[in-house]
Amino acid sequence: MNRYISLFSLLLLAGNVALAQEPYRPAFHFSPKKGWMNDPNGMFYQEGVYHLFFQHYPDKTKWGPMHWGHATSPDMIHWTEQPIALFPDKLGYIFSGSAVVDYNNTSGFGKDGKTPVVAIYTNHSAEGEKAKRTDYQTQGIAYSLDNGRTWTKYEGNPVIKNPGIVDFRDPKVSWYAPKNKWVMALATKDRITFYSSANLKDWTRESDLGHDFGAHGGVWECPDLMPFELNGKTYWVLLVSINPGGPNGGSATQYFVGDFDGSTFRPLDTQERWMDYGTDNYAGVTFFHKGKRTLLMGWMSNWQYAQDVPTVDFRSAMTLPREMGLQQVNGTFYLTSTPAKEVETLWEAPRNVKNAGTFETATKGLFDLEFKGLPNESFSVALSNSLNEVLVIGYDKPSGRYFIDRSAAGKKDFEAGFAKRQWGPRVSAQSKIDLRIIADRASVEVFADGGLTVMTALCFPNQPYSHIQLKTEKKTRVANIRYAAMKPAKVH
Repeated sequence: MNRYISLFSLLLLAGNVALAQEPYRPAFHFSPKKGWMNDPNGMFYQEGVYHLFFQHYPDKTKWGPMHWGHATSPDMIHWTEQPIALFPDKLGYIFSGSAVVDYNNTSGFGKDGKTPVVAIYTNHSAEGEKAKRTDYQTQGIAYSLDNGRTWTKYEGNPVIKNPGIVDFRDPKVSWYAPKNKWVMALATKDRITFYSSANLKDWTRESDLGHDFGAHGGVWECPDLMPFELNGKTYWVLLVSINPGGPNGGSATQYFVGDFDGSTFRPLDTQERWMDYGTDNYAGVTFFHKGKRTLLMGWMSNWQYAQDVPTVDFRSAMTLPREMGLQQVNGTFYLTSTPAKEVETLWEAPRNVKNAGTFETATKGLFDLEFKGLPNESFSVALSNSLNEVLVIGYDKPSGRYFIDRSAAGKKDFEAGFAKRQWGPRVSAQSKIDLRIIADRASVEVFADGGLTVMTALCFPNQPYSHIQLKTEKKTRVANIRYAAMKPAKVH
């Protein structure tokens, strides 16, 4: 690459003094006030409020006895951290799971006209694990009659006992209307097992799949099952997180497209596909709600280095909320992922930039940058600072792949493989390329071709990136560049 089609410097001012002790605290991604966080859990929407629960160890910034932390938001952007929802008990730590709003009171937990919210989670017995038992993970439930603020654990727990499978966890429950029942996708070692129930208490095993296809470089975790309407037909997408075994190392989330009849999932093919090709989106699951949108958030980190990243009082953040979709390209079905429209409420003075030129804008190092109609040729977008640290996002036409290169992006000595270049395939059939980059203090989320290829990556510059530069091989004119500074979200 030796010629420029557009060069513009965005003078991105450093964060405010109040955050000086935590330079990598996200400005608009949810992070806990203190302590450790990993998988999102039990997400639901009810009465105008989004509820996010999450794996949480409040006492240290490394993994420990798991609780369910809790945060609420009117829009998935501005979050208020609530008191811890679920604490470890005699059955063990509270591992990942889901929550549903039981509108028809199938569980019988509702009373006095109050609709129950039911959480379904994994109990993990540390004592059982230490004793080398194979049944130390079981499934339990709890219910809330005040929209998730306080919880009562079911006295009949566990509702699903372990048949002798070491990794037996992460129940994701949804309502299957055609057969008027609840269905559960459960990660069981190297496959997914489906259960069904009429009342959320009594569960019947239906089927399992996956031991003979899909990526198997590590344990299967955190499944999710979601329907999509496309061309008048319903298709189902099954998410399966895996650790390790991701396409760029460590943990990642694969998916399968197929049919589901309430008992059995049948994939249309066994082609390997990944929801996010970046290294830092794991265990993502969807919100339970009545709306038409399918909304997902993931854990923005990677088990390969999550406990060692250079934050101080907290560790880990969630991705931005994403709207999921399904698209067919050259006869193959692909899951798409785009930022939820609520993200745009943080825009400050969005502007269009026509082709070449230089402009300045006063920001705090936070932005949403979108290119429409990039030429189908090799290019790079470099984010850099005065220390010559540079994060490069680009497209390599010879290999047909997008990439993120953080080899010189800032701090990297905390993990040997952190800095290596990561890749994701281009699958779009369009002649032009669309690319959207959303940057926070210590992360970038990249959405290419309408979300057909997505890459999320952490980065730890010693100063905020202060310049953005687009380079390409030819002097091709870019149809449209939209830049918006981002306001920090309000977090309480």
